[in-house]
This record gives sequence, C-alpha cells and structure tokens, in this order.
Amino acid sequence: MKLKLILLLLSLAGSTFLKAQDIVEDLQTKRPNQGTVTLYQDPRVALLLKNSMVTNDTGERIIKHNGYRIQIFAGNNSRRAKNQAMHYAHLVRENFPEMKSYMHFLSPRWICRVGDFLSIEEADAIMRKMKKTGVFKEVSIVRDEVNISY
Repeated sequence: MKLKLILLLLSLAGSTFLKAQDIVEDLQTKRPNQGTVTLYQDPRVALLLKNSMVTNDTGERIIKHNGYRIQIFAGNNSRRAKNQAMHYAHLVRENFPEMKSYMHFLSPRWICRVGDFLSIEEADAIMRKMKKTGVFKEVSIVRDEVNISY
C-alpha cells in the first residue's frame, strides 16, 4: 500500500515538473514546418524566469510581472463591501467578458481590480472604455503584480 502511494506521488511530481517547462525551453522547442529559435542569454535570466513562473488554479501557465490594473471598487471591512466587490466583478464579466477580475481583501478594505496591463497606456485605454459605459464611475489605474499568460 505504501509503495503504491509513493509511486503515485513520484509520478505526480514528475508530471508537475514536465508542466513547469519554462518559456525559454518552449521557445527553443523544434516544431515541424516552423523556424528555429536559438537564445543566447546569461544563465541568471533563465533562473529569474523560472522563479517568476507559476501555474494558476485553471492550469494556465503565467509569469508574475510588475504592471497595472484598473481598480473599480474599494470598500471597507464589511459583508456589504464584499458583496459590492462581487457585484462589480460580475458587472465586468457582463460588459467586458475578455477581461479578468481580481477581488482581494487588503486589510481593512475589499478591493476589486481588473485587467493585466504591462503599460499604463493600455490600462488608460480600457479605463476610458469602462467610463463610457456609465456603469463604472470611480475607476483608477493602480500599480500591481499582473499575470502574463504564455
């Protein structure tokens, strides 16, 4: 019984390691009828990439990076504020289905932020579209750690 459990854990660890293939290796993988990419870089760059790469709850591979999000709600520490944050996240899904929303409790407030933008210009363009809908009135751009899918 213990042997089966150990084998199961080892196979799961091996499959997790294979899924964690970094972006550099993925770029250099040879594929039929496609060009070849060769990267020459300091080994420390690959180490930095591996340390910032994660897999989220849905199995999507992402890199955490400094960027910008649009804050659409900031409430207080109450159940009502939590419900309002959820409501705004729902409104984003209705009006901008392609945009991801993130709801957090950053003591002492409930916060709802949307998007993963690398530049402030990208965030500003979307923020203007959000304001035009009339649904999102008090929105602002904030610095945040964003998720970049690859």
